[in-house]
Amino acid sequence: MSALASPASSPWLALRLIAADIKLAHSIFALPFAILATFLASPYAGYTPLDADGLLSTWTDTQRFWAQLGLIVVCMVLARTWAMLVNRLVDRDIDARNARTQRRVFARGALTVKQGWFAAGSCAAGFIGVCGLFGLLFGNVWPLALSVPVLAWIAFYSFTKRFTAWCHIFLGGALAVSPLAAVIAIDPAALQALPVVWWLAGFVLLWVAGFDVVYALQDRDFDRANKLSSVPAKLGTRGALWVSRLLHMLAFAALIMAWRSEPRFGMLFVIAMGAVATLLLVEHGVVTKLARKSLTPNPDGSDNPPPALNMAFFTLNGVVSCVVGAVGVLEVFV
Repeated sequence: MSALASPASSPWLALRLIAADIKLAHSIFALPFAILATFLASPYAGYTPLDADGLLSTWTDTQRFWAQLGLIVVCMVLARTWAMLVNRLVDRDIDARNARTQRRVFARGALTVKQGWFAAGSCAAGFIGVCGLFGLLFGNVWPLALSVPVLAWIAFYSFTKRFTAWCHIFLGGALAVSPLAAVIAIDPAALQALPVVWWLAGFVLLWVAGFDVVYALQDRDFDRANKLSSVPAKLGTRGALWVSRLLHMLAFAALIMAWRSEPRFGMLFVIAMGAVATLLLVEHGVVTKLARKSLTPNPDGSDNPPPALNMAFFTLNGVVSCVVGAVGVLEVFV
């Protein structure tokens, strides 16, 4: 496939190809939880800012809050782009052999490895730089101190399918960092004061792992043939579906505990939990029907999953994250 494509020569074209390939819009899975954690932990939500000097130490709590929230969103986008680029780069040879993924930009040679690592390195450097601003502007050095370990952790998932079928848990763990990191960026002491954030992180881990098991059904036979590890490759379709259901039941239990542990969550959050339960049930209904038809890659070899699986994986799970995040933020205000 690499021989059939000419690498992009224009930086703008390269950026367009990267943005299209890693689907930046799918940052929606983790971003709402980072925003919710920011509201829960910020001075705007009732917590005291760090007793440290920064260039913005004279700002009001409200001004500090919006500046911190903006930096957290930028960090989320940069970190997610770094992790996805690493995934595409280290898996490029595997992707080139898989009919479902062989049109990804590095697998087909539309971008060179050098271009990819330059983009990934730029995102990593940008992430570290923005983390440093929390120390410069707000006197909080923890985001900078933890920036490199966080980058290493969220990139580690890309290597896990080479040695463990539970690679889906590592993906969930990479996204579960988002609410915890957001709280640390606001005030590390709030991690002890806010058990709800830990429960939200647990929900994200289990929820993401559950729907990643579903998504991996498409590559069950390919993974087996290429000695790659995943729950579908190890347990088959039926076993994978039961693992996904169990993970999502545990995720919903974690969401209930998040509601019980946070006094600011009330009836609106209960309604949101009901919506999440409904969406997860619909998702598993869709996937069960697809499993009966034996999931296969698209005939044209494109990187898009079958439409029904696309709805279950992206649309429904995107709605789940938005519902929990938006309602949680609203409850803080109420």
